[in-house]
Amino acid sequence: MATAFGIVGILLASFIKGAIGFGFPTVATPVLALFMDVKRAVAILIIPNLVMDGIQSLRRPGLIQTLRRHAVLCACGIVGTFLGTYLLKLIASHLALLILGTFVLAFVAINVSRFGLRVNPRWEPVLSPPIGLFAGVLGGVTNVPGTPLVLYFYALGMDKVEFVRSISFSFLVYKAAQLVAITQVGLMTRDLLAVSGLATGLGLGAFWLGLRVQDRVAQETFNRAVLGFLGVLGVWLVIRSL
Repeated sequence: MATAFGIVGILLASFIKGAIGFGFPTVATPVLALFMDVKRAVAILIIPNLVMDGIQSLRRPGLIQTLRRHAVLCACGIVGTFLGTYLLKLIASHLALLILGTFVLAFVAINVSRFGLRVNPRWEPVLSPPIGLFAGVLGGVTNVPGTPLVLYFYALGMDKVEFVRSISFSFLVYKAAQLVAITQVGLMTRDLLAVSGLATGLGLGAFWLGLRVQDRVAQETFNRAVLGFLGVLGVWLVIRSL
């Protein structure tokens, strides 16, 4: 039963990742954390995340411009990812679970409230370092760096193509740093690396279907279903951690 839930979670998360450009760790990590240690879940999901972010980053032209725009944010994110990963090793598993559930619920609440925040792009040189660092620490601890990055890129008023490319490229850098960090602290074993590879193969088909949705279908109704699913998971994780 646990294996079946894990497979369904990875497939659903991969489809969502393809459809809206983010959400793979936000969905898959809580699902796996329902029946395994959250630290193992973080390790297993890194390789599929790297592969999918790489595909999305290269799918449209303009990657060089995106790299230049977010170089400082990503550099600070690498530092934050290492800090967060060391915190993950030190803190208790139930505390990591509580942090994850809290941020999932925060993500849902922010989206449901439709809070409209706009940032003038001229402020990017000032805001990118602290936001990048915070997202890295959060990603290292919970495997979900996307909440602050999604809000930040949305606030900058990016169009859909640039938003997806910016998210994917940033995640690619963060996850590569996370892979190095968790290997250094001993959280990535050979067995978990093999499972991570299997999860990658499992999720690519659903990810491809999600990309077709991203190209052709309006997202409002679909996003509501995703938020409802995340809300249930977030509540359950918080209850379980307490």
